[in-house]
Amino acid sequence: MKKRRFLSILCAAAMIAAAAVLPGCQQNGGESSSPASAAGSASAAPKEAPTLTWWVIGGGESPNHQEAVDKMNEYTAEKINVKIDLKMGTWDNWNDKMDQIVNSGEKFDIMFTNNTKYVKQVDLGAFADITDQVQQESPDLYKFIPEKLWEAVKIDGKIYSVPTYKDSSITQYWVFDDKYVQKYKIDVANTKTFEALDPVFTKIKQGEGKNVYPLSLTQGDAFAGMLNDYDDLTVGFKPIGVRIDDTNHKVVYTLEQPDVMSMLKYLHKWYQAGIINPDAPTKGTPSKGRIFFSAQGFPGAEAGWQVNENVAKYDTVQVAKPLYTNSTIQGSLNAISANSDHKAEALKYLQLVNTDQKLRDMLQYGEEGKDFEYVSPKVVKRLTNTWGPAGYSEGTFFDMATLSDAPADQWEQVKKLNEQAISSTSLGFTPDISNLSTEITNCTTTFAKYSYELLTGASDPEKMVPQIKKELESAGMDKIISELQTQLDAQFKK
Repeated sequence: MKKRRFLSILCAAAMIAAAAVLPGCQQNGGESSSPASAAGSASAAPKEAPTLTWWVIGGGESPNHQEAVDKMNEYTAEKINVKIDLKMGTWDNWNDKMDQIVNSGEKFDIMFTNNTKYVKQVDLGAFADITDQVQQESPDLYKFIPEKLWEAVKIDGKIYSVPTYKDSSITQYWVFDDKYVQKYKIDVANTKTFEALDPVFTKIKQGEGKNVYPLSLTQGDAFAGMLNDYDDLTVGFKPIGVRIDDTNHKVVYTLEQPDVMSMLKYLHKWYQAGIINPDAPTKGTPSKGRIFFSAQGFPGAEAGWQVNENVAKYDTVQVAKPLYTNSTIQGSLNAISANSDHKAEALKYLQLVNTDQKLRDMLQYGEEGKDFEYVSPKVVKRLTNTWGPAGYSEGTFFDMATLSDAPADQWEQVKKLNEQAISSTSLGFTPDISNLSTEITNCTTTFAKYSYELLTGASDPEKMVPQIKKELESAGMDKIISELQTQLDAQFKK
């Protein structure tokens, strides 16, 4: 229409000037090129940017949460015409909150999920199949994330989430406050077992007194990594699994295995000795300034932990080799709701998160000028420790700035950890649990009655582990083990 309008004007001008008539000036088929029609086409308003609801996990909203999100939205509306409403489940309520949202059918567009929930949520029909759409709508995102990660999130050959390309292999670190390391002359490099931790914790407890707890735990944040040697096969139910080096792929009740039982006994000993805080089984939020904790990490991760914990310096030791399982890769995923009206926009947004440093830095660090500032284009300094979302839940590490007190090549070192990772013998196995939903639900509910006390050391494992096993068997654990074993044998013993 605009071309025809332009030609009509030229025709009129030519006639007025008594010049030759331009080709194409005659109207065809009685079509109108009225000023009103042309103006309507030219002034069509741009489509308003949709606001996507994205549920993440973290420590709670900071005082300037909405201001920071508004800044992100100004940026992304201009870049891709999409905004977000960033909602957060906290460490102590995320598990129940996400279940509530999925089970009630509450509207959302993107949801952080992980290996404890992903397979079950897909089985419930909560997430969209994005197998074809992720390549069509977000080709740069698909190319950026390694094929191994896409394979690890497939269920029945289909993709239902975007894996977070970061420390996708798991590397366990133990973290010590340097103040206590110096005071008690702790040999951090040689403190890699529970046996080695025992005299260290005892010394700190004796030196610091009754109200200081060398190992501060919570019900949702017990001794992290204790069951890393057992692949939970993405079922999200830790009491069963396959040892990562077992080429026979035997599914076992993990809690009664000798190595796990030994660690549980140490936890109980430490709880009785006052090394672990007495409210650990009921405590919801971790205390800041912890003397020691165990965490999945990478070179330079202590820079972030120091800010978050208000600790001047942390010393770390890597206690295990990097490990790949389907669960480690599924430790951080973002899925799109099957009921979202904006699936294409959600993929475009996740593509921007994973390929655009400015957006990734805002999600990781908060509001520029309030929560962080740039020291150089690729390095930032944290100004607060109140920004709530967990950075690992949002997107890749490999397109964002490093902290000023972290190694400049930090993300390259993380990539090397991924490359050095050993793989579970069960890597690539994702079970079909569609006929196990009742048993998994019953077993999960049963274990929840005892897990907080068991995994924080409050209960005696020699009494509790057999009791839990008996109740889990009544809840259907034997059926789960049998079915998983059948599927494993079918895949690996061909």
